[in-house]
Parts: sequence; structure tokens; C-alpha cells
Amino acid sequence: MALSAPLRMRRGGSLTDVVLAYESWGQRAADGDNVIVLFTGLSPSAHAAASTADPTPGWWEYMVGEGRPLDTRRYQVICFNSLGSCFGSTGPASPRPDGGGPYAVDFPDLCVEDIAAAVRMGLEALGIPRVRALVGTSLGGMSALAFAALYPGFARELVVISAAAAALPSAIAIRSLQREVIRSDPAWQGGRYAPGPGPRDGMRIARKIGLMSYRSALEWEQRFGRERREPDAGEVPAFGIEFQVESYLDANARKFVDGFDANCYLYLSRAMDWFDLAEHGDGDLVGAIAAMALRRALVVGVETDFLFPPRQQVELATALRQAGVDTRLELLPSVQGHDAFLVDRPRFGALLRDFLAAGAGADAKGQRLATA
Repeated sequence: MALSAPLRMRRGGSLTDVVLAYESWGQRAADGDNVIVLFTGLSPSAHAAASTADPTPGWWEYMVGEGRPLDTRRYQVICFNSLGSCFGSTGPASPRPDGGGPYAVDFPDLCVEDIAAAVRMGLEALGIPRVRALVGTSLGGMSALAFAALYPGFARELVVISAAAAALPSAIAIRSLQREVIRSDPAWQGGRYAPGPGPRDGMRIARKIGLMSYRSALEWEQRFGRERREPDAGEVPAFGIEFQVESYLDANARKFVDGFDANCYLYLSRAMDWFDLAEHGDGDLVGAIAAMALRRALVVGVETDFLFPPRQQVELATALRQAGVDTRLELLPSVQGHDAFLVDRPRFGALLRDFLAAGAGADAKGQRLATA
């Protein structure tokens, strides 16, 4: 979709002719009160699940669809590709409106709040004045928090998964190293590389660093142990890939490099480091949340998450409760670390299904009391 109005960026500058890619599943209710907005992590597109328009499996296929936790028989689920990404929404890889090539590093500074503001404009364009719930994973959890802070009362429920109110120094350090590796690749060319391969080596190594932080040491041990791989014919063995875990990292990284733009990665990564929800309350996290006018929240963490460890979800849930929000906190024992929400279907699916069902029950009870 094309947004009609310019988008003013939080750190200065603006974007015109903004395009947002989105997908939706299910039908909107007559009162429009069954809409769930899904915010993505750093790397996914808007294709969260298969549809008639695109029958290929999506990144959260087990969660979205008929009879699934985000049940499209009851809800309309809308997922936007984040502003700044490279899967259809305007970002550093997008052509400038004046036809002068891609924005590259001339793209305005990107904040999580800008991602949220673009989604708000997209919902306005779709004629949606309010939504049932905001659901976000990782960067998407930050985007959902930013949206709730910027637009109080727009949603009554919030689901934040494997995210936090602000990044820890350890997470910032990892992303800083990833960005430095990309920028150190001679092919980056100061961010003005020609369309095409770009800084592949830098992106490949940055992705490997990312994968090491997305999964847990326990999972690496259980999946791969110290198993070796058979060398390919003619392969030089000195310092090459010897262990299966190395082979997995390399294959995943090469696949990622083929589908993601380096500058988009840099901008989205830095946006995560900049985000601090407490800024919306003049440094007071509880104050920032109190202004959101939320009714209910679900905060989910994973015990083995290195990027957003459980104490951050405890901090967020505590602040939500202190702000008067009916909040459920779940810390899961999954071994998959930060990426558990993508693969641990039984635990995450049951949580979202139960949370949304409880909200529907509370709404029905409130309606009965109101008419009694």
C-alpha cells in the first residue's frame, strides 16, 4: 500500500511516497474490534502464514490460520513488513521518489517509533480505527510497545514475546559487532554499493554472530555435539569447516545473505539499540505504560534467551502491573533460546490461544454485566 501523507521521522527528516507491504488473514468484524496487528522481528517479511495469494508457508505458519492460536475464523490478522526492511516496504534499498537510485545511507535515521508510526498510517489507510491486540516478537515486541505508547487506547491488549522495554548493553554490543563486520567489508563501499551482491562476506559473518545469540548453548550441544562432517571432494582441510555446527551456521548465513539487504540490516539493528520505552514517560517506565490505556497484556520470555533474558520480561511485566494492566507473565524453559517462538509450537501456541480466549471471556462477562 502507498501512504498518502509524508512520514515524519522521530530523529529528523521525513519520507514521502512511503510504501508498506502487508498481508492479512481472516475477515474484519462489523464493529472492527477483532483485528490483531502482528509486528515482525528484524529479518521476516509480512508473510507470516500461507494464503490464497501466496500459498507458501510463512514465518509463523503454526500460529496464524483457521483453528490455530491466532484463529482467522475469529480474528483478522494483519502483518506489516517493517519500515526500513527490504521486503516491499520503504527502506534504504528502496528507490528514491526522484528516481535517483536507492536511498542507501541517505535514508533518514530509523527508530522503532517510526516503524510503529508507519503501521498506524497503514491502519488508517485500511479504515481501521482501533484493534483488539498488538502482538510482537523480538524487534516486533519493541514495535508493539512503541505503538501502544504513541497511540494510547488504540489497542486494549498487548502481547510481547522475547523482547523488552530497552536493549541490554550485552545485546547492543553484539549488534554493534555485527554492524562493524558489515561496514568493514570493502564491498560495502561506505553504504553506496551497487544493487546486487553487496558486502556478502560481512553479512555472512554478521549472520553467524546473530545465530549464535539467537539459540542457546544447550541447543547447540543437543543438536550437534562434536559431530564432524565429511569434507567435500577437493576441499582444503586446513582451518576449513570441520564440525557439523560450523556447517549449519555457514549454510544458514549464506541463505540469509541471498535475501537481505545490508543497509536495511544496519538501520533495523541500530533502531533496536536506540529504543527505550521509558523515554515516553520522561524516564519513568511505569508512567510510559500507564499512558497506554491497556487492559490486558501477555509477556513471554525464554529461560535460555541470551539477547532478551528473562529478567527483562520480569521487569516489563512488573511495570505493566504497577501501571494497572492485568498482566500474565510466562517464562518458558525452551532450549531454543531467543528463536524459540519460531519453533516451540506447543508452548507458544497454547499461551496465545489461552490469552486471547480469556480476553474474549472477559469481554463477554463485561457485556452481560453492562446489560444486566
